[in-house]
Amino acid sequence: MDMGKRVAVAFLVVEVVAAVAANGEGLCGVEVSELLTCRAAVTQPKPSPPSSECCKAISQADLPCLCRYKPLLAKFGVNPSLALALPVKCGLPPPPCRNVTVPLSPVG
Repeated sequence: MDMGKRVAVAFLVVEVVAAVAANGEGLCGVEVSELLTCRAAVTQPKPSPPSSECCKAISQADLPCLCRYKPLLAKFGVNPSLALALPVKCGLPPPPCRNVTVPLSPVG
């Protein structure tokens, strides 16, 4: 994919996430705005420890549901390994992500 298409796709993704967050809609039992508090903890090159707000969001999330989004994470600048490590860093059990498949539509 050329750079112009990548920028267009990235812009579209940001717009969709912003629209969902503005409407207070959720993803796997958590509002997108709450999940966004984890962004600094799951992006390279220097991820920060998860904040208390991030850990609160992760503790309320349906982790098996979030596992289904694992194949898409890198496309949004999220490091999948860091994302899957969040629950443990927050003192929760590791997510049960095995043989994940991409969902056809958002699950809430």
